[in-house]
Amino acid sequence: MSGGLYHARAMTQDFPDSPPVPNADLGYAGAAPVAGGNLPELSVSDLSRALKRTVEETYGYVRVRGEVSQPKRVSSGHLYLRLKDDQAVIEAVCWKGTVMRLAVKPEDGMEVVCTGRLTTYPGRSQYQLIIETMELAGEGALLKMLEERKRRLAAEGLFDAQRKRPLPFLPRVIGVVTSPTGAVIRDILHRLADRFPRHVLLWPVAVQGEAAAAQIARAIQGFNAIVPGGPVPRPDLLIVARGGGSLEDLMPFNEEIVVRAAAASQIPLISAVGHETDTTLIDFASDRRAPTPTAAAEMAVPVRAELLAQVMECGRRLEGTANRLLVERRSRVEGLARGLGDPRALLEGCAQRLDDRGERLALSMTGLIRRHRTEVAKLGAGLRHPAQVLGLAYARLDIAGRGLSGGVTRLVADRTSRVQALAPRLTPQPLARRVEEGGLRLADLGRRLDASFGRAVADGARRLEGQAKLLETLSYRGVLARGFALVTSAEGHPVTRAADAPAGGRVRVEFIDGAVGATLDGEGGAPAEAVRPASTSPTPKVRAPGRPGGQGSLF
Repeated sequence: MSGGLYHARAMTQDFPDSPPVPNADLGYAGAAPVAGGNLPELSVSDLSRALKRTVEETYGYVRVRGEVSQPKRVSSGHLYLRLKDDQAVIEAVCWKGTVMRLAVKPEDGMEVVCTGRLTTYPGRSQYQLIIETMELAGEGALLKMLEERKRRLAAEGLFDAQRKRPLPFLPRVIGVVTSPTGAVIRDILHRLADRFPRHVLLWPVAVQGEAAAAQIARAIQGFNAIVPGGPVPRPDLLIVARGGGSLEDLMPFNEEIVVRAAAASQIPLISAVGHETDTTLIDFASDRRAPTPTAAAEMAVPVRAELLAQVMECGRRLEGTANRLLVERRSRVEGLARGLGDPRALLEGCAQRLDDRGERLALSMTGLIRRHRTEVAKLGAGLRHPAQVLGLAYARLDIAGRGLSGGVTRLVADRTSRVQALAPRLTPQPLARRVEEGGLRLADLGRRLDASFGRAVADGARRLEGQAKLLETLSYRGVLARGFALVTSAEGHPVTRAADAPAGGRVRVEFIDGAVGATLDGEGGAPAEAVRPASTSPTPKVRAPGRPGGQGSLF
């Protein structure tokens, strides 16, 4: 109060020659300067209002730390208390709407930090603090400790994303770690029953207090120690839950023993501690954080009705897809069938071509055999009998022998005449020597002529023997020797098919050693009288090499 008055006076004393201060600036009306002075005269209300405005403008938003003293809740719902330290006391008031939003319930002797605005109460000439928020004075130090703990555990890798496991889609058994008497377990069970009823195992623990952290850690470890397939079913999912509260109430979930137990859990774990704005260290170590216990139940199981609807929708879509696929494939097959044509018509044409080719093949084989037989007959007709060939060869040999004999005779006569013509001019002794030498040469020439003639005859005999063998190979008599017979008609034409055989006619059946006559009656012929075996030409003997016609030596 004195400070505000001193401030108002200083505004006028600094400027003595200035006009008086307007009433609006001082916050009062009807003030007039005193005669003989420049200080205005103020009423108590005006001065109180001026002080109130000055205090509110100067200290519009303050943060005060002190000890709560004499808190009092009146029937209107407002809260009145004092904040004090070892040297001063300040009055404070918290209105009804703000009291309901306070995170801390003020108690006598509690050290808190209040945030609000400073104002005055003219009725008692005092200034007071209008409280808007209140928190514990030691929360800052507590938050610093939690931040250091969080940094240390994060450095150990307890909060790594790689450690977090996916939640099972539909757990069979769900383990819940919470207080058995709170509203949290009822909310979780109610939400699970609405979405998808599951078997729930509750491990009752204290969720605040000194013993809460150890109980929560033992509960997590106990659920993990359950043997699968035992009398107690092992949970597929864990939920650690607690309702909202102050930082001190949530401290058990910030303890290192709880954080390490959550990080070491082999069962996927959901942390649902506090409300949406509350954050504890177990939220970082868990596999999934839920803002509320109800949200944890929603994360744990899907909605059964939605799953049924999804399955039915997938079934309908699958059925529609299958039907569309069948219709599309049927349309494609029908289109391809229209382009392919009638398979029976294709097969009928192929069968007709096959029959035509088979008939032509049979006829072509018969015609081929007939043509080959005709060619063989032509070649056989062109061949001469070995006796004729040998006779012609002997005739040519005789002609050549007579010509050679006549030539030698003429040569000898010519040489003799020449010798006789030269004899008068030659002495008897040289002439005898020359005649002797000429006789020797003639004798040698005769021997050489005999040898060459013998070789020529031998070569001709060998060629003639080869032609005879070839003729025997090509002759049908070799076939007769293997057990076959040659049937010819009365005119001498070969009968090769049953259709060509004259019914009731005479045929000739030739074997290797002779021929017999037969009569055909259509049911098998009976042998007729034997006919004279065909004369076989004897194989001509090859004349031994020598002097043709018994011709002797010239000398």
